[in-house]
Amino acid sequence: MSFGDYLYIVIAIIFSFMTFTIIRNNFLSKFDKEQRRKDLLDDYEDDYVNNKSK
Repeated sequence: MSFGDYLYIVIAIIFSFMTFTIIRNNFLSKFDKEQRRKDLLDDYEDDYVNNKSK
């Protein structure tokens, strides 16, 4: 195998890792610390959810 083939394989692995990392971080950013979806919370969630500090 030539140097170009090795370079192509390394670049493909780096591209796959970067893509996986971006997708994973995008998915994880949709949840809060209590593993609830941020975009599905009500404006009035404090009225329905008990606060743990109380």
